[in-house]
Amino acid sequence: MHDQEKSDSGIVAVKPTNKAGQPAAEPVERRPGTKGNAEQQSTLRTQCRERVTQALNRVRQAARQRKGEKFTALLHHVSVDTLREAFYALKRKAAPGVDGVTWEDYEADLEPRLVDLHGRVRRGAYRPQPSRRTYIPKADGKQRPLAIAALEDKIVQGATVMVLNCIYEEDFLGFSYGFRPGRGPHDALDALCVGIDSRKVSWIVDADIQNCFGSVSQEWLARFLEHRIGDKRIIRLIQKWLRAGILEDGIVTVDDRGTGQGSVISPLLANIYLHYCFDLWAARWRRHEATGDMIVVRYADDLVVGFTFICGKTRKGKFLLKRETRRDRLRAKLEDMKEQLRRRRHQPIPEQGRWLRQVATGHFAYYAVPTNSRALVAFRHHVVNLWRRSLRRRSQRDGLTWDRIARLANDWLPKPRILHPWPSTRFAVTHPR
Repeated sequence: MHDQEKSDSGIVAVKPTNKAGQPAAEPVERRPGTKGNAEQQSTLRTQCRERVTQALNRVRQAARQRKGEKFTALLHHVSVDTLREAFYALKRKAAPGVDGVTWEDYEADLEPRLVDLHGRVRRGAYRPQPSRRTYIPKADGKQRPLAIAALEDKIVQGATVMVLNCIYEEDFLGFSYGFRPGRGPHDALDALCVGIDSRKVSWIVDADIQNCFGSVSQEWLARFLEHRIGDKRIIRLIQKWLRAGILEDGIVTVDDRGTGQGSVISPLLANIYLHYCFDLWAARWRRHEATGDMIVVRYADDLVVGFTFICGKTRKGKFLLKRETRRDRLRAKLEDMKEQLRRRRHQPIPEQGRWLRQVATGHFAYYAVPTNSRALVAFRHHVVNLWRRSLRRRSQRDGLTWDRIARLANDWLPKPRILHPWPSTRFAVTHPR
């Protein structure tokens, strides 16, 4: 049966085609594009995006209407068009994996490479490479291990996530917020604030699953996937990624636990795992066993995140839930900026100013919530002080007065102001019911 004869929803069982994929074209030197070529490529991408959207919408509709059925034919949705969309969704400047291939390298011969990659995926010849292990510092001073996959592995994983999201977004429960399309940490925080403010709350349980991404049982994950995914080729594809291993210090290690934190598909797999082992249990316990109101807010492996919550009062004496930046997060951010300023000490002041403005803007974008004004002002003050000290150390002559650093700060750093609405206001818009 050819691809054209398959159901777009992927509910029917299909025998895979015997036609092999096309071989990769010989690498060619990138040529400078013209305006006409750019317009043609833009039109092609738009048409491809529309085809992908229409096909995935049919999968989403089938998942919504047939909650108990398995999808037995999904691999054909991992098409060249879907792979292209996944490629352009990747970060351009992301660190390369063990293959050393960057986003720009791959784009130089994108179309023949995607055709070759699609052919290997279709006929089962695709073999993922081990992920490269790296570490990033955590707020508590520890190191968080990350797995950086090869570029082609990121592309195939991204395309698979696009397909699987259409199914699992219809299954996931409303109190799950982490790593889901159209949801973010502030949505989880809004739900938590509204719940505490509008319900009779006596206890708040703050939980964090230790080493969640590294502790997932791959055996049970496969069982959970099989509840909805009947296409064995998709299951085998995921198992290939889980068993590809981690490269560290020249040695590849393979484990039967973990999803490889940092990979494109890891957040979705963790959400699927937690959906079956926690969310469904919590929802059932809340319905049948809880004797009072129970509010659940889960963001990935955290059950209360982000800020420090304080019970306060308004000027009229009414209850007010206050949020302040966590001290450990603020301290870790300032320490990191101090180290970065040390490395950038001899850069021109405009270059330093542009970098500081970018960092401060990103910080305010997350933490500029109502009741957190004092912490925002304190953060900007500390940043200005760090900048002043850095500039004084690079010169023997101390001519940098507070007036001058104040003028520099006004020129380059954003003023602290509240950027987010009150949680109840945004929550009412997001959830009109």
